[in-house]
Amino acid sequence: MPLKNNVMTLDRSRQVAVQVHEILKARILTVALEPGAPLSRTALQDEFGVSVTPVRDALLRLQEDGLVDIYPQYATRVSRIDVNHARQAQFLRLSVELEAIRRLIAESPAETASALEHILKQQERSADPATYDRFDAFDKDFHRVLYTRSRNPELWKVVREKSVHLDRLRRLNLPMPGKMQSLLADHHEIVKAIRNADVETAAAAMRKHLSGTLSIIEAIQLRFPDFIQDDGVRGGDSDGFASELA
Repeated sequence: MPLKNNVMTLDRSRQVAVQVHEILKARILTVALEPGAPLSRTALQDEFGVSVTPVRDALLRLQEDGLVDIYPQYATRVSRIDVNHARQAQFLRLSVELEAIRRLIAESPAETASALEHILKQQERSADPATYDRFDAFDKDFHRVLYTRSRNPELWKVVREKSVHLDRLRRLNLPMPGKMQSLLADHHEIVKAIRNADVETAAAAMRKHLSGTLSIIEAIQLRFPDFIQDDGVRGGDSDGFASELA
């Protein structure tokens, strides 16, 4: 959004609190606002040129999202990344996307593969450290196709809401050497298997793909120890559950 006199210009035709929430949420999900970072209400009021009420409302919504911790009369901080929540989001995505693949291979394998391939080509052109945002946006578009074509667009909204901690982990993982190339290779394998109507290979490729970030959680924790919260509660074996679905 544009700045005027160092104040961010908001769209006054839309609810201000909603826009402040959207902007701060995007910063947190891309780790532009790092886990543990303090959020000053006064500084946010100055940045957005608004009163305390929309800032307070935006922060309360971020607390509901699990993205900030509010300590009354003390401080508000960006929450640490909760690995247990990320595991649950992975479990949800595996459950839905493996079933979506099964349905799409039965109904429209060639058309689905073509739709995915169109997005994959754009993602390949964005595979550069200078364009992480575009690469990540195309990654989400790739998976969104599975939900829309399997007639489950509302489930995509649920998955996005539940994936905030997984998204932040992935954002920390994305700049690591070879990660973008690995994601692209996974996508190519998924597209090829769908086009060939090979359910088992497509399911195996998707399972591997969605498990990538959490499979190296220890390496991410070592690199960003202050960003991660992991209570060790796994709540079941999502990979084992996924194997039953395949």
